[in-house]
Amino acid sequence: MEPLTHKGTTTLETDRLILRRFTVDDAEAMYRNWASDPKVTEFLTWQTHESVDFTRELLAGWEKEYENESYYHWCIVWKETGEPIGALMVVGINERLLSAGLGYNLGSAFWGKGIMPEAVRAIIKFLFTEVGFYRVSAMHDIGNPNSGRVMEKCGMQYEGTLRGVYYYKNHFVDCKQYAILRHEI
Repeated sequence: MEPLTHKGTTTLETDRLILRRFTVDDAEAMYRNWASDPKVTEFLTWQTHESVDFTRELLAGWEKEYENESYYHWCIVWKETGEPIGALMVVGINERLLSAGLGYNLGSAFWGKGIMPEAVRAIIKFLFTEVGFYRVSAMHDIGNPNSGRVMEKCGMQYEGTLRGVYYYKNHFVDCKQYAILRHEI
């Protein structure tokens, strides 16, 4: 088994999107397009941002993380406007098993347009072909089936429901788990 070849958050492009590193300059767009939107954060483990200053501070921390070649966190930019509209990150990397999880969010004004499946497919391909992962997984709160549809559109298969796997926003949450293996793309 070959070890992972980490490349860091590499800029990728799809038909409608540019997937790139975040910068502090993205703070206003991030705050406006998704971080301040309670519809976006309803099923996420983090709270809606209270101010653009909070968003700016968060992005400053993320910028420093990019020095680590095994840090993968993309800003999803809508080519049509050049505006950041969402985020996609790799979580839970297991070097020994060549596996990782994905987390993502998108401004509600952009829901239902096939944007997130387009972004996730590009990231999955990159993680398999460029970095060498064997397995990529994702999970979603059972109250958010639209996220599961994104996973299915990307070729991920449903593996089961994890009961009480997270505790956030004052309650335990059940999540559905999906995954795709390298040979399935």
